[in-house]
Amino acid sequence: MVGNGAREHTLVWKLAQSRQVSGIYSAPGNAGTAQLSTNLNIQPTDIKSLAKAVQENHVDLVVVGPEAPLAEGIVDHFRKLGIPIFGPTRDAAQIEASKAFSKALLQKYHIPCARSRTFSDLPSAKYYILEQGAPLVIKADGLAAGKGVIMAETAEQALQAVSGMMQDRDFGAAGDKVIVEEKLIGKEMSYFAFSDGQTIMPMVPACDYKRINDGDQGPNTGGMGSYSPPYFFTPALEQKILNTIVEPTIKAMAKENRLYQSILYSGLMVNNDEPKVLEFNARFGDPECQVTLPRLKSDLLDIIWGVINSNLKDVKAEWSDNACVGVVLASAGYPGSYQTGFPISGLDQVDKDIMVFHASTKIGEKPGQVLTSGGRVLTVAAMGKTTNEAREKIYANIPRIHFEGMQFRKDIAKF
Repeated sequence: MVGNGAREHTLVWKLAQSRQVSGIYSAPGNAGTAQLSTNLNIQPTDIKSLAKAVQENHVDLVVVGPEAPLAEGIVDHFRKLGIPIFGPTRDAAQIEASKAFSKALLQKYHIPCARSRTFSDLPSAKYYILEQGAPLVIKADGLAAGKGVIMAETAEQALQAVSGMMQDRDFGAAGDKVIVEEKLIGKEMSYFAFSDGQTIMPMVPACDYKRINDGDQGPNTGGMGSYSPPYFFTPALEQKILNTIVEPTIKAMAKENRLYQSILYSGLMVNNDEPKVLEFNARFGDPECQVTLPRLKSDLLDIIWGVINSNLKDVKAEWSDNACVGVVLASAGYPGSYQTGFPISGLDQVDKDIMVFHASTKIGEKPGQVLTSGGRVLTVAAMGKTTNEAREKIYANIPRIHFEGMQFRKDIAKF
């Protein structure tokens, strides 16, 4: 397992349930993965060291969690070595690594999305903003850890955003190009589907809460919580998403000689039951993974092999009708500057049916000690017959967990 977030802990947790799995390594992992796997002190983008460790430990399969190693071509490298690996190739991962690429793809193949323009020079971007007027959404082209999207309610905010990206280099090289697009109105959701390049296997969808504060206030984060399924999700909406977005996108990627074999994460805005694409991601979502995989009743490994071996059509997946809710516990100051190294207490005090997925945690020097090591520290998740039942379980258990400066949203899945 490549990665060290709550998404990766969830994947390790799910894969460890498979009878086909005899052992798991996590690189670099966290204090949570350490309970289920052997952590290796190798960073996700250190592709050569990862390959060496895989060969030395006789690993049969590699699963990639985060987007950065995918964008750098880890799948291509491992395939050349004959190592089975789950994830899209570097060319296919461009669907997430470059928002300009994905926008051009959507427009070329008439897949529903927001009206937009892509710019590589600041004066042209500013002129377009003044011409269009607000509200607008300003996006850095490249990877920015989920923070390269700015909602501009006024033209002045939009101008500041493009200047910050292109002139002040707020997101480094990710801001070499910017996308200026109309602000879509509606209900936001995340739709997931596995594909081996031809066959599509839908997952269950989820809703993510990106803003740091209750009521969707404050700056964007990597995600402060999620729930599955969305309360407004219907079979008719799913069919429309598959027919107008997912299937055309998989076919478009094949036509562009970028065969897509992985999980496709479509970030959507739904207005009057009409879905439009906000963005694509080339991997499992975080925090959505923490509320979708607990609903999977089948063996995840069978699905992964189906994707890798191009025989997904022969695999069946069964999903629970129960709802799942997840709430992120974050460090004080996140998504700005924050301190780390605080002991976490109460992890053994939660109810047995509560799932605690570790993100930014590390093992302390004292026996059994777990310390904070980043911004988003834990995701607390629970299943329930209804969303509200799952939600009530979580908020009853969160007070049992403590670390200095712990912050979390109190309105996840409240509607």
